[in-house]
This record gives sequence, structure tokens and C-alpha cells, in this order.
Amino acid sequence: MPAATFGFTWRHCLASSVRMGALGLALIAGSGGAWAAGPAADASVASSASTSPESIRPYRIHVDEAQLTDLKKRIAATRWPDKETVNDVSQGVQLAQVQALVKYWGSGYDWRKAEAKLNALPEFITTIDGVDIQFIHVRSPNPNAMPLLLTHGWPGSQFEFLKTIGPLTDPVAYGGKVEDSFDVIIPSIPGHGFSGKPTELGWGPDRVAKAWDVLIKRLGYTHYVSQGGDHGSVISDALGRLNPPGLLGIHLNMPATIPPELVKPINSGDPAPVGLTEPERKAFDSLSTFFGRNAAYGAMMVTRPQTIGYLLADSPTGTAAWMYEKIAAWTDSDGQPERVLTRDEMLDDISLYWLTNAGASSSRFYWENNNNNFSAAAQNTASIKVPVAITVFPHEIYQAPKSWAQRAYPSLSYYSEVNKGGHFASWEQPQLFSEELREAFRPLRAKLSATKTAQ
Repeated sequence: MPAATFGFTWRHCLASSVRMGALGLALIAGSGGAWAAGPAADASVASSASTSPESIRPYRIHVDEAQLTDLKKRIAATRWPDKETVNDVSQGVQLAQVQALVKYWGSGYDWRKAEAKLNALPEFITTIDGVDIQFIHVRSPNPNAMPLLLTHGWPGSQFEFLKTIGPLTDPVAYGGKVEDSFDVIIPSIPGHGFSGKPTELGWGPDRVAKAWDVLIKRLGYTHYVSQGGDHGSVISDALGRLNPPGLLGIHLNMPATIPPELVKPINSGDPAPVGLTEPERKAFDSLSTFFGRNAAYGAMMVTRPQTIGYLLADSPTGTAAWMYEKIAAWTDSDGQPERVLTRDEMLDDISLYWLTNAGASSSRFYWENNNNNFSAAAQNTASIKVPVAITVFPHEIYQAPKSWAQRAYPSLSYYSEVNKGGHFASWEQPQLFSEELREAFRPLRAKLSATKTAQ
């Protein structure tokens, strides 16, 4: 069944917001419940005219029509390369696939529909550490909902999470229980989407994690949980290491579990050592293939983000091919991502990168990180003290074995293997993803409730 079947409707989002007062004012009401500092916690939001950098200002997206006209002109003027000389993707994404996608982008796709989807949600912007952070904040109708921070990766964006907002904020409407409700906060990483582009060094995972904690506290929450895949996993790991007051736990769908003694042989393409279990051997082989055959994009972005930025800033077709290749490779779709995502969904994401000219700025996050995101030692996962939950999706870049996860994360509190979904788990399987978060974080709700009762 296509992933879109599980998405919440914009009518549902609007109805939920009306129940809370009004869509644009959903954030202004006091936080309340077990998670907030008190009824006046969101006082800074009420002053929408405030020019203070620390204020939270309503945000609305409108791309100038001239940009959309220019996009179509550039697409029409594409100079195509000759066809690949193989009948598979070993040389890269195939010409016919890219041509079909780009033809539709130039003649059938409508960015205004994507813009309307985002503008139907409560969007805001605030300045943290000198950079504007744009974010979506949707409150649950349940006043005791748990605050949930959702962080995207590359080549993803806020669009990855839109279909999860309904199941997470209003679980009863999607077969869940009211006590599993979440308030969702979905920021754009600096250099991505409509957040600002850093103009100084240092905006790696640790600094973003600190900014996310400031954002949560600025919204008036005193306790929260964090979830992420791709960059989001790395940032959630960083939050776990930071262990700020109020962070109850993290959930990862791309955890860093490679044992220290296996990092070098995996990177070198060496044979798997003897003694590995079947799941460990499978993970070893998947990672060896990834680093040996499929990680050139990362090497480019880690070492020369500015160089690749010229291509991504000048050619929409180049941008589409650069991103579509990874969407095709990393979705649970046998290389045919249209089986789990619509062309419009993929082009929403690709268009966002193009229209915000985020090719170079998003690549710089790789340069700032410059780390092995799968290595337990490189991510210093052993220092994470908060509860860690992991869901393994079958077409993730690698399937983290439970034995590695337990060793990498001493505070592992939840481990689950599911039967469908890939790297873009929330985008591909929003219902299943939402169910996993409900299950993973349920014990933390009970723990906080018991603590407050004792107090």
C-alpha cells in the first residue's frame, strides 16, 4: 500500500487546530500539562510584532513567481549526458529515470501545492545563536501530550514528517490511544529549508543539538524526547551526550553501532572476520558495500561542499539527480521510489532545496560533521545516559544488530525490528513509524508521571 495512504489530511490538521482555538494561534496558548513550565510559558509568542531575536514569530512561505519561472526555463534548457553503458545503477542513477522525473517537474509539478501544505501548519521562526531557525509546531488536542522533537536528514527535510503529524498528535484517529499523544516540533537544520544559513564555522551536530534544546525551552517545555534518522540521528546522539535538563530520551532509526574493532576492516573493504553472528555479518557486508560503492556523495560533501555547491546552485536537473539517486537507493522500493512515494512528494523535497538554494549550505553540515556516523566510538555513544530507543527498518543503509546496539548504547531501553520501510522511515511508512514512537516512549511517560506524583 502506498505510503501516502497513511498520511493525515490537511482538513484534519485544520480541524485539530480549530479545536485548540485557531491554526495560527495554536502555539500561543499556554503549554499546560505535565511537560510545561506553566500557563505563561509561551508568553514571548503572543507578541507577534516583537522584533527581539529571542521572540517566536509566525512564519509564512511564499516563493516569488519569478523563481518558479526561472526553474522551468532552466529545466527546459537542460543539456543531458549520454546514456549509461550498463543496464543497472552501478554507474549512477539511470538517464531514463531522471529524464522522466525532470520532465514532470518542468511541466506537471506545482510547487504552490507544496507551499500550501506547509502553510496549512503552524510555522514559526526564531533566532538562536545568531541563526534563524524555522520550525513547525503542532500541538495535540490532548493537553498532556509529550513534546517530540523530530529532526530530518539529507536529502530529507520537514516534508519527511508531514504524514506523521496526524498519527502523532491525534493517535485516537489513527488507531492509537489518547495517552500516546505528542506535540510535534519539526525544525529545519541551519543551512536547510527556510532556516538561516550559518556564516561562520562550528555549526555541527553538537551546536545544533544545543540550539534544539534552547528552542524546546523557549517554547515553554520542561521535558521532551528527540527522534531522528540520518543527520537527525547524529543530532539526537549529540543531544543524548549533552544530556540537558528535561531530555527524557531519544529514538533513532539510523543508530551508530559499529564496534571499534570493525571500523577499519569495513572502511578498507576487508573480508568479514570470523565469529560474527548472521545479523552481524549482514550488517558488516552492507556497510562494506556502502562505503566501497555508494558513499562517493558523502566524500564529496565532507571534503568539498563548496565545489558541489556550484552544480547544485546552477542546475535543477543536477540537483534532482543528486538527490533522487539517494531516494531511490535508500527507500524500501527495489530502486523504484515511486512505489512508496509519489513524484510530487519527492519533488516537494527536491524543490525545497532548489528554491532555497541550499545545495552548498546543506553540504557544509557534512563538512562540519566530518565523522563516521555509523561508528559507536566516533559518536561516543557510550557516554549517552538517557534512555535510547532504536527501530531497525529493513532497507536502512544497514540493519543494526541488537548485539551491536546493546554494546554501543549502554542505556538502550527499546529495540525493535520492523518488516517494511527504509532510510526515510517516517516518509515511507508514517503509520508504522508513529506506532514505533508511541511504543518506544511509552515507558518514559510513566516514569515522568511517577516522578511528579512522588514530588
